Amino acid sequence: MVGFIDPRYAGQALSNLLPSVVAMLDGASPAISLPAARQYVVLLVDGLGWHQLREFAEHAETMASLMERGHRLTCGVPSTTATSLTSLGCGATPGEHGVLGYTFYEPTVGRVINSLSWEGGPEDINGFAQVPTVFQRLESQGRRSAAVTLGRFAGSALTRVAFSGTELFPVLNEGDLTEVTGLVTDALQHAEVVYLYERMLDADGHAHGAGSWQWLERLAIIDDYVAHLIEALPPSVCLLVTGDHGMLNIPAEERVIVEDEARLGGYSHLGGEPRFRHVYGDDPRSLAWAWESVFGERAHVLRREEAIEAGWFGPTVSDLSAARIGDVVAAMTGTWAAMSYASPGEFSLVGMHGSLTPAEMEVPLLMHGGSR
Repeated sequence: MVGFIDPRYAGQALSNLLPSVVAMLDGASPAISLPAARQYVVLLVDGLGWHQLREFAEHAETMASLMERGHRLTCGVPSTTATSLTSLGCGATPGEHGVLGYTFYEPTVGRVINSLSWEGGPEDINGFAQVPTVFQRLESQGRRSAAVTLGRFAGSALTRVAFSGTELFPVLNEGDLTEVTGLVTDALQHAEVVYLYERMLDADGHAHGAGSWQWLERLAIIDDYVAHLIEALPPSVCLLVTGDHGMLNIPAEERVIVEDEARLGGYSHLGGEPRFRHVYGDDPRSLAWAWESVFGERAHVLRREEAIEAGWFGPTVSDLSAARIGDVVAAMTGTWAAMSYASPGEFSLVGMHGSLTPAEMEVPLLMHGGSR
């Protein structure tokens, strides 16, 4: 599809990052080339896209200085937080781990669930998860890992699906560099791998747009955060900085409201988000025709089996995962969005993501410390 890129699941993909870290620790060959180190700190900055960082490099001098010898990874499909965090934590593609978007239909409960808030989600979270996390696999070998994240994320469904096996070092004062650095240092006393999460760049992008003064101010704060970590970490520790997706600003005139288009009314459930919709119904061919006829070149519309065959969700898609994918999926092109009155919060968003454009799919992998 013109304007889209394929996820690079076989190599430079976010799902291969932690398995590559473990490979380096074990002296094996990684899918992604990394510096050799005794320990690794993996900082995921929510909403940090490769193209946005390159465009606004003057606001992030430390991170920009690491881009030349870093890597350009792709996230998975859809390009959204819950899917990417699970791909990272499990070292698995979306088709393997089954978190197929921000919202999607979950057959075991017969409704659309929210994978971030877990609204509507099944109570049996362990039964929902299809693969162990990288951290659980380390734990089974008697090896320790840690997560430095907000304390309120502890025990959430997404944390359990994507980061079980880590020892939590809870952040109490978000944005306090001294506190976060101290927690990372404490975690490194025992852990081989420390996961660190920063969420506010994505929040400012959604609220104000990528490139807004609020977003640029946040980018500069995060750059100071990275510089502070680099200074605090010993040379034997490798710091890896990455993102879960990029972002596009969506003009008001390019927002199509699904409920206002009579031809789109044949679905039973609607999932996903404005840039990537899961559409569920009893007649996929008619649904696909309707969405194609309304959106034309503004979206790439595929039936479930076509999207799986195209490799959007990875080379392997389990039966459980396939059942969560829309009977029809609509990935928006350009800066178009498919809005829904059923999700009123969408209408306040400036920045969005979810589709397969480079701006949404490509994220940086910045590296400092350790040795080649």
